[in-house]
Amino acid sequence: MPPALIAAPRMKNKSCFTRRIGIAALLALGALAARPGLAAPPPPGHVPDTIEQRVAACIACHGREGSSTEAGYFPRLSGKPAGYLFNQLQSYRDGRRFNSDMTHMVRHMSDAYLREIAEYFAAIQLPYPAPPATTDATPAMLARGKALVFEGDPARDIPACVRCHGESLTGVLPGIPGLVGLPRLYLSSQLGAWLTNDRHALEPDCMAKVGRKLTSADINAVTSWLVMQPVPADPKPQAAPPSPVPMGCSALNP
Repeated sequence: MPPALIAAPRMKNKSCFTRRIGIAALLALGALAARPGLAAPPPPGHVPDTIEQRVAACIACHGREGSSTEAGYFPRLSGKPAGYLFNQLQSYRDGRRFNSDMTHMVRHMSDAYLREIAEYFAAIQLPYPAPPATTDATPAMLARGKALVFEGDPARDIPACVRCHGESLTGVLPGIPGLVGLPRLYLSSQLGAWLTNDRHALEPDCMAKVGRKLTSADINAVTSWLVMQPVPADPKPQAAPPSPVPMGCSALNP
């Protein structure tokens, strides 16, 4: 028998089999929808009104559930103090910080909505990646960075980072962020923004006072040391500063 005559029945059988599968699937879906206690699948194009869905735009830059990405710039959102996240969202909306994408997204949002977003990300606890194994910083630069973190520079009236950001550098409630587990480029750019007066906070703006005293060498040293530090096993922010803070700071206001 010619090959074409042999192949034709196979194609017909395959077509019938496909139709049977399709009919069976439709019947199964109908049976599931008819069973009490089982919700019918959402109609095509339906978008659930949940906080998870509404913050989905954030993950394009900040990563899954706000855990940051490999892009090297965008900061982690998950696990940050809710007060800090809320203050930053407010600042983007009200003009104290500027990023075209962030400003566009939050400019029409109410305080209540911004606080809901902040509390959502603050409640997420995800593991941090391991710190980089190598650095281009010199030993002298790393030593200088460590000294600024733990001792500050009294001669220039620069307090140690741990005085406000906590002994473990994981932040302090209600609104001081952690400094470990962040991309070096992000840390450098934000300290640079304080230095150049491009970033502001509500008064009393403690970081504006500190940031303007830093030099580019200070920023390179501090960020080089910070990114090499592992995040503690308990990365949650501390409930209070380890000692009285060296100056007034709006981030500690409830």
